[in-house]
Amino acid sequence: MSGPADPGPALAAALRAATGHAHDWLAGLGTRPVRPAHSAAEVLARLDDRLPDGPTDPVAVIDALVEAVDGGLTATGSPAFFGYVIGGTLPAALAADVLAVVWDQNAALASLSPAASAVESVAGRWVTQLLGLPSHVSVGFTTGTQMAHVTALAAARHRVLADAGWDVEADGLLGAPPVRVLAGADRHATVDAALRLLGLGRRAVVPVATDGLGRMRPDALRAALAGGAPPSHTHPGHAAGPGRAAAARPTIVITQVGEVNTGAADPLAEICALAHEHGGWVHVDGAFGLWAAVSGSPARRALVAGAAQADSWATDGHKWLNVPYDCGIALVADPAAHRGAMAAPAVYFPPDGAGQLDPVDWTPEFSRRARAFAVYAALRSLGRAGLRELVDRCCDLADHAAHRLAAVPGLSVLNATDGPAAPGGLVPLNQVLLRVDGPARRPGCARADIPSRGYPDPAVAGDRLTREVTAAVTAGGEAYLTGTTWRGQAAMRLSVSNWATTLADVDRAVDVIAAAVAARRAGGAGDAR
Repeated sequence: MSGPADPGPALAAALRAATGHAHDWLAGLGTRPVRPAHSAAEVLARLDDRLPDGPTDPVAVIDALVEAVDGGLTATGSPAFFGYVIGGTLPAALAADVLAVVWDQNAALASLSPAASAVESVAGRWVTQLLGLPSHVSVGFTTGTQMAHVTALAAARHRVLADAGWDVEADGLLGAPPVRVLAGADRHATVDAALRLLGLGRRAVVPVATDGLGRMRPDALRAALAGGAPPSHTHPGHAAGPGRAAAARPTIVITQVGEVNTGAADPLAEICALAHEHGGWVHVDGAFGLWAAVSGSPARRALVAGAAQADSWATDGHKWLNVPYDCGIALVADPAAHRGAMAAPAVYFPPDGAGQLDPVDWTPEFSRRARAFAVYAALRSLGRAGLRELVDRCCDLADHAAHRLAAVPGLSVLNATDGPAAPGGLVPLNQVLLRVDGPARRPGCARADIPSRGYPDPAVAGDRLTREVTAAVTAGGEAYLTGTTWRGQAAMRLSVSNWATTLADVDRAVDVIAAAVAARRAGGAGDAR
């Protein structure tokens, strides 16, 4: 029986083909329509869904794949992409990520990949320093903030139940002291998803009232912490974790920096102080907002004042750090709780000869890609000054857009503020939250002063107009916005997160939005039915 053919020529040819297509994609990012041209169903129809009976030439496979999916790709790396909160990809990070795929390292064990373990250690230390967190913090690299929440909140669950005398890793949650979770009413959906995955459930969450920008109100948190009797099986004599008083009952407080719609930040110092008075663990959802810590603006840095007093943090690399998908980062101030919640020793895991702790001890995954290579490359290429400039430029561009859009007739900036959340600007960080106004009613008139096919209610008209403008802007292909809901009403969000976005890109997006608003309002709101 003959062995396989020499894979070298086929591999080289496939890589050349992929490299050519990659260059074409990157070269066209600034000019191609940002939105995809085809739906998932249309891409499916373009794919050959018949599984071949035999091998196919690798170059033919790559060429056919590119041809089939091209129209279904969203140009999320485009400087004109302002949807969700998605960064671009820094050149060094992209190149390092390509190498991570080529090297194909399983980053679970230091003995399996000393390089991945070492780079993860350095990258984690750099992230900790940049965010201004305590030097002893432990770090785990995950797929995104969703799994970073799971990781950090598992550590929180471990500690607050251990403080109550319960070993959750050994005994599970059945019969455990109930864990009370307090989180802002405007928390991100990934928080609830993480709590479900950890077996705590939605009903464990006590929503805490927020202000007009979605910031948790300390007075509401104080009242919520004071409510509820301790469970009968709490162990009052058990020592609490570091920096926290003995808890009346196991308590986790989840706060956030960078509300996804408004960009606003909770008052972290007050929240940490209140929670720790009650023995609570404080977790910070800082998917993008935590990076305000590197800003050159004292007012922006003030948004994260007190963050170092928390017990755990979650953030993303694929947002403001501009590394490729996927990359999340979990940071925990109690490494023993972190490792106790995550580590799963096995006899076939050989210890590292130098005593290096294994990356598998800090995340829920065993086998995983070496995503820290890209983080290391991004930070090494930017340095402190480059990252500071990136964050501040995005914020300044968002504020520029907000000022221009606030002057557009019929358009409101919903997250405008003149309070401490804004560093002398109109919006807190890099988010601009917009709504098209419904036509106002005439005094004493039962219907709005709009064309005959109008709406019975300006709020309904505003919802429809806002959705129509969002769809029209994105369909045009010159800019990409995403719709959302704020305080029960339709809104649209412009997020500036890409290292490559320029003032010209933002001004072009503003012009497109303004034109769409004018066209929709001039043409009437349509029928409310």
